[in-house]
Amino acid sequence: MAAVIAEDNVYREAELQAAPPAGGLEEPQPVGMDGNIQGQGEEFLGPHPDYDEEEEERKYYRRKRLGVVKNVVGASFGGMIIYSVYMGLLQMQLILHNDETYREVKYGSLGLEDIDNKMLMGINVTPIVGLLYTPILIRFLGTKWMMFLASGIYALFVSTNYWERYYTLVPSAVAIGVAIVPLWASMGSYITRMAQQYYEYVNYKEEHVQEQKRLPKGACHQYVIIFQSVFYIFFHLSFVFAEFPMILFLNGFLSDYNHTLFNVKHCGANGKGIIDGFNKTVLITLPRSKLLIAVESVLMGAAFIGMIIFLAVCGAAYRPTEEIDLRSIGWGNIFQMPFKHLRDYRLRLLCPFFIYSGFEVIFAVQGLILSYGVCGVGMEKLWLLVMVYGLSASACSSISMAFLLRRLPRQVMLLGGASVHLVLLIALMCWSTQPRHPEQLPQLLVLAALWGLGTALNKTGLSTLLGMFYEDKERLDFVYTIYHWWQAIAIFIVYLWSALPMRAKLAILLVTLLVSGLCYWQMERRLAKRIGFRLPRIPRPRHKVKGYRYLEEENSDESDSEKSDVEGEEDEEGQSEEEREEDAGSQGSDSPWRERGGVRGRRQRRDDAAYEQAGEQEDYVQAT
Repeated sequence: MAAVIAEDNVYREAELQAAPPAGGLEEPQPVGMDGNIQGQGEEFLGPHPDYDEEEEERKYYRRKRLGVVKNVVGASFGGMIIYSVYMGLLQMQLILHNDETYREVKYGSLGLEDIDNKMLMGINVTPIVGLLYTPILIRFLGTKWMMFLASGIYALFVSTNYWERYYTLVPSAVAIGVAIVPLWASMGSYITRMAQQYYEYVNYKEEHVQEQKRLPKGACHQYVIIFQSVFYIFFHLSFVFAEFPMILFLNGFLSDYNHTLFNVKHCGANGKGIIDGFNKTVLITLPRSKLLIAVESVLMGAAFIGMIIFLAVCGAAYRPTEEIDLRSIGWGNIFQMPFKHLRDYRLRLLCPFFIYSGFEVIFAVQGLILSYGVCGVGMEKLWLLVMVYGLSASACSSISMAFLLRRLPRQVMLLGGASVHLVLLIALMCWSTQPRHPEQLPQLLVLAALWGLGTALNKTGLSTLLGMFYEDKERLDFVYTIYHWWQAIAIFIVYLWSALPMRAKLAILLVTLLVSGLCYWQMERRLAKRIGFRLPRIPRPRHKVKGYRYLEEENSDESDSEKSDVEGEEDEEGQSEEEREEDAGSQGSDSPWRERGGVRGRRQRRDDAAYEQAGEQEDYVQAT
């Protein structure tokens, strides 16, 4: 009886405390509707139990890095295809049009030779004014779309060869001349920009990357070197693929060297012009029109593939806000920026090297390969000489990566290429090939390979040096515009001197090379002494309320540190500055004072003092 009473007391106490009795079964408790929904929401919206945030972030930036590599390879491969098609078609076209029988049978009194002269004039003369419109085109279209548009112009040139007339060939040649400087400026800027992005994706955890601050000096150098080397490895292969129409199609129709060089008396350093006395008939039989159309159709398809690569494979070089910022600084400022960059003594002292870079590429084709090579061994060996030159230049473009591994000074590349060309120029002035002597082919192949070595070091060295000097610039279009505009000027000069004696051409090349080396040595000496250079700043964007509403009035890429500096300056200015801002605000959202307010004026004065007068001291320390 006592045990029953004790058990009953235990149950009563458990009921009062809302707890199940000891040793009894636990009864389910009702759950409220709110608690049930909250629990299910947390389970649905909460992180997955296996989710690793750091691992997902690492995978995301790995995909970004692979995207940058894809962009570099796509731009390099697209440029290689476009120039392979262009050079291959132009070479085949000039050889066919040189034959008198072909001109008379195919076109009669059309005057095809005169059309070719005007076409070459359009290609070489038009780029002279490229400095005036290239920055404006890149500002309006952007880097990627400029490359796509220029590749479309090259495809247009291929299409005009289906109907060879004055009103088709000459306008398309002029269009190519217009597109040369913008295309090369865009590609050089694009490759360097990809190096900057790759550094950001590799070091995404760094504070200066997360806050979009200026990168440390020298941070992107290794990526600039690697990406520029990859670009020129691909691009110099265009000389190889450009000879495929010659090998597979045209070589079977050419006469041998005894016929084409019958009237040639002097070659090489003893010659004048390109090949004096070259035969006016070079074809054994005329190729059929259907065969010509088939070859041109293949080239046209390759040109379209190059366009598609630029469009589909290459990603944007800049964020949309950066492109909008560039379009917001005004046409006049864009037009002036290349001229302002020339105030930097580094660019001014590199201009002779830019000119020599244009000289040596055209001389490699017109002088070394034609006046020395074809003049000695005949037209049938032209493809072999060009392919050896292209393969040598492509293989030697990777030498810069070896410099990166061994950490040799950057001067070695440019001065090394200049030294190779200096020795070759002196040798070419003293040695000449003999007409109709095919046994000279091994010596000519060695000369072509060595000249390709110098070309690779020159081209890769100049592009890499510009990328290293201006790696922290917001826009690199202006710098590469100056580089390739001087190259275009040099190509135009070569076009003018084509009738000079060969020794005069070699003397001009030799003097230009010596001046280039001297100016480059002077530039490095000034940097070693930490002499200040004037580094122009891109003007601040001027956004208006009626356009791009999601952007602020000030620079959309402004970092937090710059904002804090500006706020501190505003506090120091006091009440007078606030009154002027209130007066400016009363004038309306589009008033000139609101766009050029006190904050912008103070910042511009500070930027001018820091960048255009003396530069930054840490830049000089790293530059040395």
